[in-house]
Amino acid sequence: MKKLQLHGFNNLTKSLSFNIYDICYAPEKQQKDYIEYIDEAYNADRLTQILKDVTEIIGATILNIAHQDYEPQGASVTLLIAEDEVIPSGMLTESPGPLPEAVVGHLDKSHITVHTYPESHPDNGISTFRADIDVSTCGQISPLKALNYLIHSFESDIVIMDYRVRGFTRDVFGHKHFIDHTINSIQNYIAEDTKERYQMIDVNVYQENIFHTKMMLKETSLENYLFEKQTALNEAEKQRIQAQLEKEMKEIFYGRNI
Repeated sequence: MKKLQLHGFNNLTKSLSFNIYDICYAPEKQQKDYIEYIDEAYNADRLTQILKDVTEIIGATILNIAHQDYEPQGASVTLLIAEDEVIPSGMLTESPGPLPEAVVGHLDKSHITVHTYPESHPDNGISTFRADIDVSTCGQISPLKALNYLIHSFESDIVIMDYRVRGFTRDVFGHKHFIDHTINSIQNYIAEDTKERYQMIDVNVYQENIFHTKMMLKETSLENYLFEKQTALNEAEKQRIQAQLEKEMKEIFYGRNI
């Protein structure tokens, strides 16, 4: 798309929001260990590095970093970022790469946030780890560049994404532009190998520049969902746990109890 000749600063706000879910089976005696594992795996230090990577991928510059781990669990990170161009290190791409708990990153008039929510079913041992991620940019830099990196950082079972462009920018002739790039689906920016692994549904409102995509992993193998190896499980127990896991995933994906 031909670059717009703008009058002043690009005032469009581009926001990419995720709900990312990771499901596992952790019976009651393992649930405390599961929470501790999540808290350690997604602590402030790791979140800080993730936001640094996202900042580099979208082409912004970090101005300041503040981070904090909380008791008994949780973490927060804040990055102050400018829109200036960043020279890639050669290690990061717009494709899959390593992510995770509670992070806030401020761009120049914009922000990046990540918050995590580990929780467990009170009766059946199903545990769900949720990460809420928002990347909101103002100007020419785009959060869509970090899309695949964020998806693959959690090796997610379910991803629910919203992308929207708000406001307008004005060209040198005074005409308003309510979007500065071509898009008809978030799926346009998802890597092909990812699309092959997930079932996807789109709900888009093109005239309002609002795009919504849901993804759920197509194939699940029970051993990948056990928090700790369960050697004593018989075939009936395995089938029961598998059914519970699939029910949990479908309820989250479709947004209703089944």
